[in-house]
Amino acid sequence: MERQRAARIWFGVTSAAVTFGLVLQLILVITADSGKGSFEATPPRILNYFSFFTVQSNIAVAITTGMLARRLSRPSTVFRVLRLDAVICIAVTGVVFHLALASLQELTGWDAVADGILHTMSPIVCVLGWLIFGPRAQLDRRIVRLAVVAPLCWLVYALLYGAVTKDRDGHHYYAYPFMNVEVHGYLVALLRCAIVAGLFLGLAFGALFLDQRLSRRLKSVTT
Repeated sequence: MERQRAARIWFGVTSAAVTFGLVLQLILVITADSGKGSFEATPPRILNYFSFFTVQSNIAVAITTGMLARRLSRPSTVFRVLRLDAVICIAVTGVVFHLALASLQELTGWDAVADGILHTMSPIVCVLGWLIFGPRAQLDRRIVRLAVVAPLCWLVYALLYGAVTKDRDGHHYYAYPFMNVEVHGYLVALLRCAIVAGLFLGLAFGALFLDQRLSRRLKSVTT
């Protein structure tokens, strides 16, 4: 019972903190000086905000951990897929950001707070929460295959979004530099997207392997 209580507290705090970071970042996007940023009008800014993989990953984290804070037993296929998506996508967010994107910006004040929550704190506490509290024995190869669909759909969406969306300077706008077709061309952009897709797949199957190992260890401890 103590472990279940600790799990619900961890998930509840995670959900609250990530939700705060998401709302704070959205407010900063809406209230930013119209002369700054890639888009002048508010509606394109909001659409662009929700188009970021970071934001979508953190929304999945906030929803799934909030659900687990209310009830730990969530055996449905939809939840199991969404939970794995949240874990692997936020892990990719943290890895890609700190390896390739963090040096591209210098933030201060509330911008730095929101950025720290969404790119650093959220990946750490979400992955740790999954490793420590699970829930366990919820993954199999079918769940892994289904979980990879959403990230792949996002890659397609992001490329299409960039092809039809232009920033204030008239350049095609891509959410992340590594997929900027206007700069790198389609061949390089698609190759880099394939590498990221491989990272998704590797992390998903890695999660399956760890879940099986941790499930057996937990079972041996409780029997």
